[in-house]
Amino acid sequence: MARLVPVEDPADPRLADYVDLRDTALRKSLEAAHGMFIAEGEKVVRRAVDAGYEVRSLLMAERWLDGLSDVLAAADDVPCYVVSDDVAERVTGFHVHRGALASMLRRPLPSLDDVLADASRVVVLEDVVDHTNVGAIMRAAAGLGADAVLLSPRCADPLYRRSVKVSMGAVFALPWTRVEDWYEALPRLRAAGFRTVALTLAADAVDLADVPAAARTALVLGSEGPGLSRRWQATADVRARIPMRAGIDSLNVASAAAVACYALWS
Repeated sequence: MARLVPVEDPADPRLADYVDLRDTALRKSLEAAHGMFIAEGEKVVRRAVDAGYEVRSLLMAERWLDGLSDVLAAADDVPCYVVSDDVAERVTGFHVHRGALASMLRRPLPSLDDVLADASRVVVLEDVVDHTNVGAIMRAAAGLGADAVLLSPRCADPLYRRSVKVSMGAVFALPWTRVEDWYEALPRLRAAGFRTVALTLAADAVDLADVPAAARTALVLGSEGPGLSRRWQATADVRARIPMRAGIDSLNVASAAAVACYALWS
Protein backbone atom coordinates (compact mmCIF):
# COMPACT_ATOMS: atom_id res chain seq x y z
CA MET A 1 0.00 0.00 0.00
CA ALA A 2 1.27 3.46 -0.87
CA ARG A 3 2.15 5.76 2.02
CA LEU A 4 -0.07 8.86 2.10
CA VAL A 5 2.19 11.85 2.90
CA PRO A 6 0.50 15.23 3.34
CA VAL A 7 2.72 18.07 2.09
CA GLU A 8 1.92 21.76 2.55
CA ASP A 9 5.18 23.41 1.45
CA PRO A 10 5.68 23.64 -2.35
CA ALA A 11 9.43 23.92 -1.72
CA ASP A 12 9.55 20.56 0.06
CA PRO A 13 12.49 18.67 -1.52
CA ARG A 14 10.44 15.47 -1.59
CA LEU A 15 8.44 17.00 -4.45
CA ALA A 16 11.53 17.52 -6.62
CA ASP A 17 10.33 15.07 -9.30
CA TYR A 18 7.36 17.35 -10.04
CA VAL A 19 9.05 20.77 -10.19
CA ASP A 20 8.40 23.03 -13.22
CA LEU A 21 6.86 20.42 -15.50
CA ARG A 22 6.62 22.94 -18.35
CA ASP A 23 10.34 23.74 -18.33
CA THR A 24 11.48 21.41 -21.11
CA ALA A 25 15.22 21.94 -20.62
CA LEU A 26 15.00 21.37 -16.86
CA ARG A 27 12.81 18.29 -17.28
CA LYS A 28 15.16 16.71 -19.82
CA SER A 29 18.07 17.11 -17.43
CA LEU A 30 16.18 16.01 -14.32
CA GLU A 31 14.47 13.01 -15.90
CA ALA A 32 17.65 11.78 -17.56
CA ALA A 33 19.58 12.09 -14.30
CA HIS A 34 17.02 10.08 -12.34
CA GLY A 35 15.84 7.70 -15.06
CA MET A 36 12.21 8.72 -14.61
CA PHE A 37 9.26 10.31 -16.40
CA ILE A 38 5.94 11.86 -15.39
CA ALA A 39 2.52 10.36 -16.12
CA GLU A 40 -0.39 12.80 -15.85
CA GLY A 41 -4.03 11.94 -15.25
CA GLU A 42 -5.84 8.90 -13.90
CA LYS A 43 -6.08 7.05 -17.23
CA VAL A 44 -2.46 7.62 -18.18
CA VAL A 45 -1.13 6.69 -14.73
CA ARG A 46 -3.19 3.51 -14.78
CA ARG A 47 -1.99 2.60 -18.29
CA ALA A 48 1.64 3.14 -17.29
CA VAL A 49 1.20 0.86 -14.29
CA ASP A 50 -0.65 -1.75 -16.37
CA ALA A 51 2.25 -1.68 -18.85
CA GLY A 52 4.62 -2.65 -16.05
CA TYR A 53 6.33 0.66 -15.32
CA GLU A 54 7.41 0.99 -11.69
CA VAL A 55 6.03 3.89 -9.63
CA ARG A 56 8.59 6.12 -7.92
CA SER A 57 6.03 8.36 -6.21
CA LEU A 58 2.62 9.95 -6.76
CA LEU A 59 1.30 13.45 -6.23
CA MET A 60 -2.41 14.24 -6.06
CA ALA A 61 -5.17 16.15 -4.33
CA GLU A 62 -7.09 14.24 -1.67
CA ARG A 63 -10.27 14.09 -3.75
CA TRP A 64 -8.47 11.93 -6.37
CA LEU A 65 -7.39 9.21 -3.95
CA ASP A 66 -10.50 7.07 -4.40
CA GLY A 67 -10.20 7.07 -8.20
CA LEU A 68 -6.74 5.50 -8.02
CA SER A 69 -7.32 3.38 -4.93
CA ASP A 70 -6.31 0.18 -6.73
CA VAL A 71 -3.05 1.73 -7.95
CA LEU A 72 -2.31 3.01 -4.45
CA ALA A 73 -3.07 -0.40 -2.97
CA ALA A 74 -0.59 -2.07 -5.33
CA ALA A 75 2.16 0.55 -4.89
CA ASP A 76 3.97 -1.13 -2.02
CA ASP A 77 5.44 1.51 0.33
CA VAL A 78 5.61 4.12 -2.45
CA PRO A 79 5.05 7.70 -1.21
CA CYS A 80 1.88 9.42 -2.39
CA TYR A 81 2.21 13.13 -1.70
CA VAL A 82 -1.22 14.58 -0.92
CA VAL A 83 -1.34 18.29 -1.67
CA SER A 84 -3.82 21.11 -2.19
CA ASP A 85 -4.56 22.41 -5.67
CA ASP A 86 -2.56 25.55 -4.86
CA VAL A 87 0.52 23.60 -3.80
CA ALA A 88 0.29 21.37 -6.88
CA GLU A 89 0.12 24.41 -9.16
CA ARG A 90 3.03 26.15 -7.44
CA VAL A 91 5.20 23.04 -7.71
CA THR A 92 4.37 22.00 -11.28
CA GLY A 93 3.81 25.44 -12.82
CA PHE A 94 0.28 24.75 -14.06
CA HIS A 95 -3.20 23.81 -12.83
CA VAL A 96 -3.25 20.02 -12.44
CA HIS A 97 -6.85 19.63 -13.51
CA ARG A 98 -6.53 15.90 -14.20
CA GLY A 99 -5.92 15.33 -10.53
CA ALA A 100 -3.01 12.91 -10.37
CA LEU A 101 0.65 12.80 -11.31
CA ALA A 102 3.02 9.89 -10.98
CA SER A 103 6.79 9.74 -11.23
CA MET A 104 7.63 6.50 -13.01
CA LEU A 105 10.92 4.69 -13.56
CA ARG A 106 12.07 4.36 -17.16
CA ARG A 107 13.10 1.02 -18.62
CA PRO A 108 16.04 0.31 -20.92
CA LEU A 109 15.05 0.75 -24.56
CA PRO A 110 14.85 -2.46 -26.59
CA SER A 111 17.26 -3.05 -29.45
CA LEU A 112 16.24 -2.37 -33.03
CA ASP A 113 16.33 -6.09 -33.80
CA ASP A 114 14.02 -6.85 -30.87
CA VAL A 115 11.52 -4.19 -31.94
CA LEU A 116 11.47 -5.42 -35.53
CA ALA A 117 11.34 -9.13 -34.72
CA ASP A 118 7.53 -9.37 -34.51
CA ALA A 119 6.66 -6.25 -36.51
CA SER A 120 5.39 -5.96 -40.06
CA ARG A 121 4.09 -2.37 -39.97
CA VAL A 122 6.52 0.23 -38.66
CA VAL A 123 6.41 4.03 -38.42
CA VAL A 124 9.82 5.72 -38.67
CA LEU A 125 10.28 9.31 -37.45
CA GLU A 126 13.22 11.44 -38.53
CA ASP A 127 13.87 14.50 -36.34
CA VAL A 128 10.27 15.14 -35.28
CA VAL A 129 11.14 17.50 -32.44
CA ASP A 130 7.74 18.59 -31.11
CA HIS A 131 6.58 16.53 -28.12
CA THR A 132 2.91 17.00 -28.99
CA ASN A 133 3.48 15.70 -32.52
CA VAL A 134 5.39 12.66 -31.29
CA GLY A 135 2.61 11.82 -28.83
CA ALA A 136 -0.10 12.29 -31.46
CA ILE A 137 1.80 10.13 -33.96
CA MET A 138 2.24 7.37 -31.37
CA ARG A 139 -1.49 7.45 -30.64
CA ALA A 140 -2.42 7.34 -34.34
CA ALA A 141 0.11 4.60 -35.09
CA ALA A 142 -1.17 2.45 -32.24
CA GLY A 143 -4.78 2.92 -33.27
CA LEU A 144 -4.34 2.49 -37.03
CA GLY A 145 -2.31 -0.67 -37.37
CA ALA A 146 1.36 0.02 -36.67
CA ASP A 147 3.32 -2.59 -34.73
CA ALA A 148 6.23 -0.38 -33.70
CA VAL A 149 7.80 3.08 -33.97
CA LEU A 150 11.45 3.94 -34.62
CA LEU A 151 12.89 7.35 -33.77
CA SER A 152 16.00 9.16 -34.94
CA PRO A 153 18.39 10.44 -32.23
CA ARG A 154 17.03 14.00 -32.45
CA CYS A 155 13.33 13.11 -32.12
CA ALA A 156 11.42 14.38 -29.11
CA ASP A 157 11.09 12.05 -26.13
CA PRO A 158 7.95 9.87 -26.26
CA LEU A 159 8.05 9.68 -22.44
CA TYR A 160 8.11 13.44 -21.93
CA ARG A 161 4.97 14.40 -20.00
CA ARG A 162 3.33 16.20 -22.92
CA SER A 163 4.02 13.33 -25.32
CA VAL A 164 2.61 10.78 -22.89
CA LYS A 165 -0.47 12.91 -22.23
CA VAL A 166 -1.26 13.53 -25.92
CA SER A 167 -0.73 9.85 -26.75
CA MET A 168 -3.20 8.89 -23.98
CA GLY A 169 -0.75 6.21 -22.90
CA ALA A 170 -0.19 4.73 -26.37
CA VAL A 171 3.56 5.14 -25.75
CA PHE A 172 3.21 2.33 -23.19
CA ALA A 173 1.37 -0.04 -25.52
CA LEU A 174 3.36 0.34 -28.75
CA PRO A 175 6.95 -0.97 -28.94
CA TRP A 176 9.43 1.78 -29.82
CA THR A 177 13.10 2.58 -29.68
CA ARG A 178 15.69 5.09 -30.82
CA VAL A 179 18.07 4.21 -33.63
CA GLU A 180 21.33 5.86 -32.60
CA ASP A 181 23.16 4.94 -35.83
CA TRP A 182 20.69 6.73 -38.07
CA TYR A 183 22.83 6.38 -41.19
CA GLU A 184 22.47 2.60 -40.98
CA ALA A 185 18.75 2.63 -40.19
CA LEU A 186 17.61 2.33 -43.81
CA PRO A 187 19.95 -0.57 -44.72
CA ARG A 188 18.93 -2.40 -41.56
CA LEU A 189 15.24 -2.03 -42.39
CA ARG A 190 15.90 -3.39 -45.87
CA ALA A 191 17.93 -6.27 -44.46
CA ALA A 192 14.98 -7.10 -42.21
CA GLY A 193 12.70 -7.32 -45.25
CA PHE A 194 10.93 -3.96 -44.98
CA ARG A 195 9.82 -1.89 -47.94
CA THR A 196 10.30 1.81 -47.01
CA VAL A 197 7.60 4.31 -47.97
CA ALA A 198 8.78 7.92 -47.56
CA LEU A 199 6.07 10.52 -47.19
CA THR A 200 7.14 13.59 -49.21
CA LEU A 201 5.81 16.59 -51.14
CA ALA A 202 8.06 15.80 -54.11
CA ALA A 203 6.34 16.37 -57.44
CA ASP A 204 7.22 12.89 -58.70
CA ALA A 205 5.90 11.08 -55.61
CA VAL A 206 3.10 8.61 -56.22
CA ASP A 207 -0.36 8.95 -54.71
CA LEU A 208 -0.43 7.22 -51.35
CA ALA A 209 -3.55 5.31 -52.39
CA ASP A 210 -1.57 3.75 -55.25
CA VAL A 211 1.16 2.26 -53.05
CA PRO A 212 0.81 -1.53 -53.36
CA ALA A 213 0.55 -3.70 -50.27
CA ALA A 214 3.68 -5.42 -48.96
CA ALA A 215 4.33 -8.01 -46.27
CA ARG A 216 6.53 -5.63 -44.26
CA THR A 217 6.27 -1.85 -44.64
CA ALA A 218 8.06 1.03 -42.91
CA LEU A 219 6.30 4.40 -43.23
CA VAL A 220 8.89 7.18 -42.93
CA LEU A 221 8.02 10.74 -41.89
CA GLY A 222 10.30 13.74 -41.57
CA SER A 223 10.61 16.74 -39.31
CA GLU A 224 8.19 19.63 -39.00
CA GLY A 225 9.05 22.11 -41.74
CA PRO A 226 12.04 20.64 -43.64
CA GLY A 227 10.51 17.19 -43.95
CA LEU A 228 12.61 14.12 -44.70
CA SER A 229 16.33 14.36 -45.34
CA ARG A 230 17.52 14.03 -48.93
CA ARG A 231 19.09 10.66 -48.19
CA TRP A 232 15.85 9.11 -46.96
CA GLN A 233 13.87 10.62 -49.82
CA ALA A 234 16.38 9.48 -52.43
CA THR A 235 16.90 5.94 -51.15
CA ALA A 236 13.44 4.95 -49.91
CA ASP A 237 11.80 2.19 -51.94
CA VAL A 238 8.69 4.30 -52.57
CA ARG A 239 8.15 8.07 -52.37
CA ALA A 240 4.50 8.83 -51.71
CA ARG A 241 2.35 11.88 -51.12
CA ILE A 242 -1.10 12.64 -49.77
CA PRO A 243 -3.06 14.37 -52.57
CA MET A 244 -4.16 17.83 -51.46
CA ARG A 245 -6.65 20.35 -52.79
CA ALA A 246 -5.30 23.44 -54.52
CA GLY A 247 -3.90 26.03 -52.13
CA ILE A 248 -2.96 23.59 -49.36
CA ASP A 249 0.44 21.98 -49.76
CA SER A 250 0.79 19.88 -46.61
CA LEU A 251 -0.65 18.58 -43.36
CA ASN A 252 0.77 18.70 -39.86
CA VAL A 253 3.11 15.71 -39.49
CA ALA A 254 0.85 14.03 -36.93
CA SER A 255 -2.19 14.40 -39.19
CA ALA A 256 -0.18 13.12 -42.14
CA ALA A 257 0.93 10.10 -40.11
CA ALA A 258 -2.68 9.25 -39.25
CA VAL A 259 -3.82 9.55 -42.88
CA ALA A 260 -0.89 7.47 -44.12
CA CYS A 261 -1.35 4.72 -41.53
CA TYR A 262 -5.01 4.47 -42.45
CA ALA A 263 -4.30 4.44 -46.18
CA LEU A 264 -1.58 1.79 -45.94
CA TRP A 265 -2.98 -0.49 -43.27
CA SER A 266 -6.74 -0.14 -42.95
